[in-house]
Amino acid sequence: MSENPMGIFSVSMLNETIRSLLVNDPRLREVWVRGEISNLKKHSSGHYYFTLKDKGSQISCVSFRQTNRTLKFDPEDSMAVILYGSVDVYTVRGQYQLKVLDMRPDGIGEMFRIFEQLKKKLEDEGLFEQSRKRPIPRFPKRVGISTSPTGAAVHDIINVLGRRYPVHVLLAPCLVQGDAAAQSIADSIELLNRADVDVIIVGRGGGSLEDLWPFNEEIVARAIFNSRIPVVSAVGHETDYTIADFTADLRAPTPSAAAELVVPDRVELKRFMDSMLQRLEYAATRKIADLNSRLDHMYDSLEPDKLREMIDQRYQRIDELVTAMEKDVKYYLGSREMLLKVLAGRMNAVNPLNTLERGYCIAMSREVVVKSIGAVQAGSRLDLRVTDGTIICDVIEKVEVEHGR
Repeated sequence: MSENPMGIFSVSMLNETIRSLLVNDPRLREVWVRGEISNLKKHSSGHYYFTLKDKGSQISCVSFRQTNRTLKFDPEDSMAVILYGSVDVYTVRGQYQLKVLDMRPDGIGEMFRIFEQLKKKLEDEGLFEQSRKRPIPRFPKRVGISTSPTGAAVHDIINVLGRRYPVHVLLAPCLVQGDAAAQSIADSIELLNRADVDVIIVGRGGGSLEDLWPFNEEIVARAIFNSRIPVVSAVGHETDYTIADFTADLRAPTPSAAAELVVPDRVELKRFMDSMLQRLEYAATRKIADLNSRLDHMYDSLEPDKLREMIDQRYQRIDELVTAMEKDVKYYLGSREMLLKVLAGRMNAVNPLNTLERGYCIAMSREVVVKSIGAVQAGSRLDLRVTDGTIICDVIEKVEVEHGR
């Protein structure tokens, strides 16, 4: 029969009809579902098949390889998750299911499980080995900072550096919170490697586990590991530990402490130099006194006048050398002190925060520095960072300036 006057469906037709109804329902195309993973099967094809359940019900789920490759953790049975996807029907079995498009851990406990998963994986690969950690240069000339340009961390680091030791500071601004932060941090570290700084401080101020999570991402850990420049991790407070801390060449408990660790204290350095000078003078004085004593003894035991005359000239030459040495030491210390003052002035000149004191501002859009009118549109919200705060404004119009005008 070519027609179906009784309206009888075949099994395939019925399943396809049901599938069409479900996939075309806008309420079921994009759904978030919370539950616990059970009966997880990881197929050799790279696809995952499992059941998502709660206390009262369950639903079959499929997560295809393309989705699984983007996951930031390894799903396990009994793990609490939040799934994003669409309702679909597997027509071969007549089974409706949730096609997963994204998967995230649900709750602090699950985030700690993922933290331990990645920590073990990277530790097994040797990313935390003490033998590969590089020493921090004792007297760096250029310090790179990878952090938010508007957070408290960058102010703390620059203030401490300015107080302790004159260095050039290069800020590579990045996001430190949110889904895009991990990639932004990794890009910032790579940029500072190309800038040829002597040491890199990467981090941010305190926050919740969710706030600090970008520093637990694998992409950040590998960027730190692959950096040819020594990296100091300074994330959160003293009690906060992240994957970045284990991977870095040195962990600092806070951003301020990181600045203290990467440069010496010029006051202590001057005290050390003064102490060394005193020791040098004392040693030289003792040596000269000893030689004079020996010469006096030899002088008293000699008869010929010519030999006495030669020794007298030696005495005079020793006095000249002592005077010249004292002059050279004073000149050296004076030049070092002048160099410290010059370097301190240069550091203040290149301090990015001092730019604001001269009447400029930093335009930010979604925590990204605006460098071109192409980065904003009419109606965009901008944060204008000035010396004493932030001005929030909306873009009314864009006017392009011709080059040379």
